[in-house]
Formats: sequence, C-alpha cells, structure tokens
Amino acid sequence: MDVVLQLTAIAEGRGREAAAQLRHPRQLETLREVAVIQSIDTSNAIEGITAPAARIAALAADKTTPRNRSEQEIAGYRYALAQIHDHAADIPFEPRYVEQIHGYVYRFTGARHAGHFKTMDNAVTERRPDGTVVQRFVPVAAGRTPAAMDELHLTFSRAADSGTVPYPLLCAAYVLDFLTIHPFTDGNGRMARLITLWLLYQGGFGVGRYISLERLIAATKDDYYATLGASTTGWHENSHDVLPWTRYLLGILVAAYAELDRELGIIGTSAVDRVVAIHRLVADWPNQEFRAAELHAALPGIKREALNTVLRRLREEGSLERVGAGRGTRWRRVT
Repeated sequence: MDVVLQLTAIAEGRGREAAAQLRHPRQLETLREVAVIQSIDTSNAIEGITAPAARIAALAADKTTPRNRSEQEIAGYRYALAQIHDHAADIPFEPRYVEQIHGYVYRFTGARHAGHFKTMDNAVTERRPDGTVVQRFVPVAAGRTPAAMDELHLTFSRAADSGTVPYPLLCAAYVLDFLTIHPFTDGNGRMARLITLWLLYQGGFGVGRYISLERLIAATKDDYYATLGASTTGWHENSHDVLPWTRYLLGILVAAYAELDRELGIIGTSAVDRVVAIHRLVADWPNQEFRAAELHAALPGIKREALNTVLRRLREEGSLERVGAGRGTRWRRVT
C-alpha cells in the first residue's frame, strides 16, 4: 500500500509539473539553472570527485577549461547531463546509446574505457571506517556483460510497451539491474543517476530538470547504499527483493515533487501553511530517519524553532520518535 501511495503522489506531482510549465516559466528556468549545478556537484561528490564551488559553477556554465582529472570528470558529467536534459526524449533507449553517454562522461579525460562496456571483471567494494575493504556484491562477469545489457533493455522495453506495470516501478527495476550488472570499468554510479533522469524524461516525468535528484540522493547516501545492498542480495540466483530499492527511489521522486511544490509557492505563508508544509515534508521524506537540519535545508523559509516545535508535537502524538541526543539526534517515523 505504501508503494501505491508513492505512485499516486508521483502521478499527482507530474500533473502539477505540467501546469507549472504554463504558469511559472520564469521560476522554473531559475530552478533549472540551480539544479544543473547541484546535480553536477553532488553526483560527482558521491564518488569522491570534488572541486571548489566557484570552479564547479564555472565548469557547469562551460566558461572554463578543466585543470585536473577531477575537473575533467566534472566537465564530462556536465556535458552528459546537458545531452540528457536537451535530447532525452529523442535518444533511443538502447545499449549503444548507454555506451555513448558513458563516453560523454569521460570525454575530457582521454580514458581508454570511455564509451565501452568493461573488458575485465570488476568488484563493488566498500571501505569501512576502520580501513578494511569489503566486497558489497559481485557484478556480472565482463564476458557476459553485453548480452546481459541486451537482455535488460529488451525486457524493459517489452514491459514498458505492454503498459501493465507502472512506469516508475520499471525505472527502479532497470536501475537496480544496471547497477548489479555494473557494465563499465568505472563511472557506474554516475551513469545510473544519469540513466534514471533519462528514463524519467522518456516516461514524461520531468521533475529532475528543476529539482536535482542527485542532490536528494547525496543527502540520503547511507540509505541509497543500504537499500541497494538489501535488494541485490540473491540477485544472481533470481531470489532478490526489489522492494527496498524501489521504495527508496520512489521516495526520492516523491520528495522531489514536494520540493518543486514548495519552490513554486504551492504552499502558503501563514502559520497553518508552515505547519502543513512540515507535516508533508516529514511524511514525504524518502527515508525513515532524518535530521532536523535536513528538513530545514529543504524548508529554508521556516525558522528552526518552528520546525523543532512541530517535530516535538509529532513525537508527543506518537508519529515520530527521537534517536540519539545532541548534535547526532535523528528523528524516525513510526509506521
């Protein structure tokens, strides 16, 4: 039932997005400019690729030449993102074009693997706080990757054409399989986020143009990896559970549409409106747990004191519970 509610919220958000394109074109253009910079910054930062804010802004505007490898990859992501924003509806969703987008990401690096599926087996690892490295999951072998990508695209296209499954669910399933196949030597995480945007555009969901999905994912990175881990277990044996990852990705879309509503002023400015806005944000937040600072960043027009008051009331009502104390305090929704 919770997934049905998420799908309903996404469908309603898409309807408001279409209306906003007619009513708020100037606001949407400003949001688009901001979202591009945020997407370039945060999607690369998730992978440890960073640069000073001023340099990212200049690279995003294509007003400077990359100075080092990190800036080359940031500039490449900017180019690939622009291609998707401008041409997503016209690019056939086929493996060869997935390779082409990967080539765009690395177009300024001279990397040999750019634009080609992997030729050697790879592993998905995680470095723990104590320095130990553990393998998160085993991707598809390099020799089987082209066939696996062909099969993935064929089954996705058939399911999408049949119209029997809600499109956002197919997007979530595709991205999970893509990440488990891990078809490229490097850059699979950034490619998954670009493909998510690409698929959503093709399905008529354009919120990623105005609200950075990459930023929302970066803000919930722990849950991003946790749900991927939960849903990839047993993937090779076809016994995995796609639901944890699906809930997460749908939650990101729900949060994006809720943020778009707030940015366009769909919520009012009275005290009641502010309380309603906080309640909606808590209900729509993509993760079960969150920090008050994360909510405040999403609702900068609401004072921290007012936000904390509402959170305390929700706790008294039994809708929230407090986890930890001090600066590490988190809030958890009670199901």
